This record gives sequence, structure tokens and C-alpha cells, in this order.
Amino acid sequence: MNAHIDAALVAAISARASNGAPTGTPRPVAVVIGSGFGGLASAIRLSVKGYDVKVFEKLDAPGGRAYVYRQDGFTFDAGPTIITAPFLLEELWTLCGRRMADDVKLVAMDPYYRVRFDDGSHFDYNGDPEHMRREVARFNPDDLAGYERFLAVCERCRQLGFEGMGDKPFDRIADLLSAIPDFMRMGAWRSLYAQVARYIRHDKLRTVFSFHPLLIGGNPFSVTAAYALINALERRWGVHSAMGGTGSLIRGLVGLLQSRGVPIHLNAPVTQIRIEQGRARGVELADGRFVPADIVVSNADTAWTYRHLVAPAHRKHWRDARIDNGRYSMGLFVWYFGTRRRFENVPHHMLVLGPRYRGLLRDIFHRHHLADDFSLYLHRPTATDPSLAPPGCDTFYALAPVPHLDSGTDWATQAEPMRQAIAQRLHETVLPGVQDEIVTSHLMTPQTFQDRLWSYKGAGFGLEPLLLQSAWFRPHNRSEDVPGLYVVGAGTHPGAGVPGVLMSAKALEKVVPHVHV
Repeated sequence: MNAHIDAALVAAISARASNGAPTGTPRPVAVVIGSGFGGLASAIRLSVKGYDVKVFEKLDAPGGRAYVYRQDGFTFDAGPTIITAPFLLEELWTLCGRRMADDVKLVAMDPYYRVRFDDGSHFDYNGDPEHMRREVARFNPDDLAGYERFLAVCERCRQLGFEGMGDKPFDRIADLLSAIPDFMRMGAWRSLYAQVARYIRHDKLRTVFSFHPLLIGGNPFSVTAAYALINALERRWGVHSAMGGTGSLIRGLVGLLQSRGVPIHLNAPVTQIRIEQGRARGVELADGRFVPADIVVSNADTAWTYRHLVAPAHRKHWRDARIDNGRYSMGLFVWYFGTRRRFENVPHHMLVLGPRYRGLLRDIFHRHHLADDFSLYLHRPTATDPSLAPPGCDTFYALAPVPHLDSGTDWATQAEPMRQAIAQRLHETVLPGVQDEIVTSHLMTPQTFQDRLWSYKGAGFGLEPLLLQSAWFRPHNRSEDVPGLYVVGAGTHPGAGVPGVLMSAKALEKVVPHVHV
């Protein structure tokens, strides 16, 4: 089947003039929908492979979920702020004959995160083994031996899951069958929380070592234990921040594309993928233009791509009911704000946890209920890079996981009360007096994610990374339904997070044949 698709693609490329695809160029045309990390990485890799690449972006600037807001002298990264496995970014510069260090400066974080519990105690999480042992012992010295055994499990998951499967396209049943032994070795049938609980007894330590899936849209009590690999990724390669914000990485990647003559068309929403004679032939834009192509790569939300950009007649696998019934990640309520003074005791990354852990996650992921209590990820990038705010000021965002739009929440009326509740909570915990110091503010809700980013159900990360929504069970990088259509980004294999979407571009590279020109 796949060999047949590849042969058909090569045949279509060689016969462009006769089937209505682009003429006048010796190279096949690849249209990339969206300019998030996955789209930019894919455009670079396809360009290097020999494609004539064109990128179309809905928004007025590149970045997708990594869009940058600039407001009243403050710079707000709208999306990802944590960079792990930086070598995946460095590869893209190397492919273009450049050095990432010449364009972007990454700074190692210490701590990676401060996890603050509701009672005011906290755990400083970093990459120093001795420091981490001391932190564990501070909470429960009896858990030290189990903690060391858990680290070995994390390392095994990193080797088998990240290195062994991350950039491997899972679009054949044989790929799944060959991976089953490694899934068994990782204990992938367990939830991550259950895996942590096998080794660690203290409730707070169980929280510290199980929260990571929330960074990629997963409930620790539901996602596969294979995601213990995130812990090992951080310990091996560290957690970094980009000076100038994550947007500096986007600017660097755009610069690579510019150096290769790849255009990025802004304010150019794709409203349909045109399919003729059984394969993708290009894209239609909101202004009515048709852009022909030999292949189409969607970095748009994968569920949105199939539900809204591909006509139902061309979807035997990704039918409406299958898309609608998937289990999606939580939504995100994000309050960006700038203060007239600095809060020096707050680190770059901090979790401000509420009174509940399991119960709150059950409300978010299973009951789709917006609870009165919440937990926060507090981001203060000016702890590392003061240039992101005016002199003497701080830039923040406070992110609360919330249900996606299946909750029925009317965010037009609920957004401001929730912002006020978060401000009060921050005042009571880590930012005393913050309400009186705010000079600028901006909000994003799950409704914003749906309306602005075309994220299905307003989910922040696409499909939740459950075992039966991972690897072969996740939307394939090479479309199951439409020859010539490919998908990259958080909603496809291997999943969300900057490393995941960058590896989806590597997986794409393996299923799109190289074109010799």
C-alpha cells in the first residue's frame, strides 16, 4: 500500500504538466499549511530534499501556537516556553549549512521548575543529581531508593520511546507489531502516575514526578507510562530558554527559510485542500485563490485539518464520528500580564498547585467541568531575560489547565471572573500585591484557541497522548485517506511539545520521497 502511494507520488511529480500541477519549475511543489514549529521544520527539510516549498499562514506573523504578542513594551510568548532536546533545532541549522548559536542563544534553566504546593512547601526540580536526591530526601528519605529505580525506568523509556520510535513513521501495521515488545518493556499499558506510584510513596513526590504529561496535553492518571521519557530527556539535555523568548527561535527558523528562498505567505488562511483524481492537488485560500502543489503538508491542527479542510467524501478513515469521538487534551486559560515592578523571588518556571490534584484533573479531562479551584503554570521569562519587559518591570503569564469546549463554558462571560480569581490566588501565594502592579494584560481561552488557531474543540494540544492515541493509533504523518497529503505537529505522531513536533517533521522526511532534480 505505502510503496504504491510513493510510486504514485513520484509518477505525479514527473507528470506535473499533464495532470494540472505546477509547471515552469524543475522542482516539485510542496505547500505547507501553517508556520508553527512543525511547519517551519517541515518546510526546511522539504526544501533541503529538493522541493519548491511555499508556506501559508493564517495569522499575521509566523509561529502558530508559538506566536508572539508585543504590548505596551512587554513581549509575551503565546505558546511553548520550555526547550528540551535542543539538538533537534540545531539539526535544522546544520541542514542549511548554518550554526544555531549564531542566531539564537539558549540559556539553561536552574531550577527547571519550582513546584509549589498548596500548603506553601515547594520542590525545586533541576538536573543536578545530588540536588534532586536532597530534595527527595527533604520530603521523604524512604523514597530515595525508589526514586533511583524510577530514574532507570525513565532512561529506558527515553531510549526505547524517544530514540527508538520518535521519528519513526507509524503508518504500517508492521510498524506497530515491531514496536510492541518495546512498549511492553516500557510498561506502556500503565498510566504514568501508576508507574510513578510503583516506586515513590509520598503524595507530593508522586505529583512532582508525574506532572510532566500536562506540558503536552495529557492527564498523568491516563496517559501511557512511556511518557516517563520526558523526565529522562530533561536530565540528559536540560531545560532551556531562548534569549529574546521562544519567538527568537521562530525568527531564526524563518531566517533559514528566507536564506533558501522559501516564501511564507501571511494572512493567508487555507480553507480547503483540493483533491482531484484521488490525491491532493493543492490548497484553496480564503481569498479564493487556488495554489497547486504536488504534495500538501498540514501543520494545522490535525483534527481540524480532516474535519474542515478535507471534504467528507475523501475521508474513509477520518470520518466525522471518528474525529468527534477522539479524546482530546485539556483547554488552556492563559493570562498574560506585565507589572510595573519586578518580583525577584519568583523563578522563570513555577507550578502553583491548588488543593486538588487527581480530583481537579478528573474535572478537566473526564467531567469537562470548570471547577472553582485551579492549578497554575506561572511563567516569568524576565527572570532570565529582562529585555522582555521595560526596565524595572516583569513579564508573566499564568496558565490554568481547563476543560476544552465540550464543557459548554461561555468564555465571553467567564474569562474575566477567572482572571480575577487567578490574580487573587497569585496575590495570596507568590505575587503579593500583584493586582496593584499590573500595567498591561491579555487573555486567551479555549474559545480563542478554536477561533484564532483553529484548534478542534479549543484543545490546547490536539488528541490526548493515551496509549490508544499514540504511535500507530495516532493520525499518521502520511495521510491514511488522501495520497499526497501529509500532517505534522502536535496532533500527529509522535505528539505535542517542541521535541514532538520537530520529530514529526523528521518522520515526514522519511515518508516523502527524495526528488532528484
